[in-house]
Amino acid sequence: MKTIGKWGRARLAAVALAALGAWQAQATEYVVPAGGDVGKWFAQLPGDATAVVFSAAEKYRSEGDIVLPAKGMLVIDGRGCRLALGKDSNGFTYPVTSMKEAMERTNCRYIIRDFASITGGRKAVDLKGSMGSMLENLDLVAQTEAAVDLRFCLLTRMANIRVTNPRDKGIVLRQGDWPGANGMNSQCNSSVLEQVRVYCAITTTASFTILNSNGVRMTDCVSEGSPCDYDIFLSATLDGDESRPASNPVVKSFMLSGFHVEHDVRKASIYVNMPSKAVVELNNVYWNGAIKAPVVLYTLGQVTLSNIGWWNPSFWIGSRVSAPRISIVGGPNEMDPDWQQAKGAKPTIVRMVDALPGNTELKMNYVQVQRKSM
Repeated sequence: MKTIGKWGRARLAAVALAALGAWQAQATEYVVPAGGDVGKWFAQLPGDATAVVFSAAEKYRSEGDIVLPAKGMLVIDGRGCRLALGKDSNGFTYPVTSMKEAMERTNCRYIIRDFASITGGRKAVDLKGSMGSMLENLDLVAQTEAAVDLRFCLLTRMANIRVTNPRDKGIVLRQGDWPGANGMNSQCNSSVLEQVRVYCAITTTASFTILNSNGVRMTDCVSEGSPCDYDIFLSATLDGDESRPASNPVVKSFMLSGFHVEHDVRKASIYVNMPSKAVVELNNVYWNGAIKAPVVLYTLGQVTLSNIGWWNPSFWIGSRVSAPRISIVGGPNEMDPDWQQAKGAKPTIVRMVDALPGNTELKMNYVQVQRKSM
């Protein structure tokens, strides 16, 4: 066996360093200059960019869209700066005009992080056709349409995001709306939201909207502020028609854990219209205060409410169909219709409301209560 001498080791080290230098040369970081328009600067971004850093100023502005290039990966680091958007800006975005173009874009991913605030605009982040993108440590303020709008964004992760005073919607995950897209071929499947807070304005319609997307998971999220229409609007209707049950055959599950609600709602806290066999887990939800509307408005799906630590006497579940499939596991006695009846009270935990055609009489056959906490 041959050994490598001193000069041989030195040569190998030199080759390794040269290779490392060549690899490092492929990563190019650009600093967004102070002054000027961010969107116009991005339009001239060189093709070798791997990272864009907002480190030359504390405040930036973009009057229009900030169009992101098609890149295998692009890191956008706010470095704690504040970004103001013009009223017609869609924030960080790019156009998608066909399903073919959207499929090609799934080879791209974007890491957008560490902005002290992104204020104004129609949207702050508007991604379409992406896989594995991440949005982290963002403060999004006063967007008129949605703070974050994701279409056909698979395996997306959103963490430590604050949305304040969205004029319409807070966070939206949905299918594509370009030619060739539908609710079965362009979803935001397997995306994760962790520690996302939406502080609603009086005009906010929904804090979180999840449409035609399978396996979405929300953990330790918050909805508060002024009353909104819905805290979570969860639906899998292919045509957006909520006058009938959802029928998307490829949507199978939704998981919610540690959800905190601290305001009133106008229509329902959590709206559920999922396919009949889809599993909807609502675990450890805390509604902190009386709510006039139903805490859950049910249309279809296999819904389980588990580990509910507190249940106000004013709370109730609305069903739009005669035979809701609802399981209550690990909740207080007040959630048990039999317990209510034994106490001489009328069982009102589930009530028929806004009934779909053909549904006239509520039947509790499939409402199950297990493992009462007290």
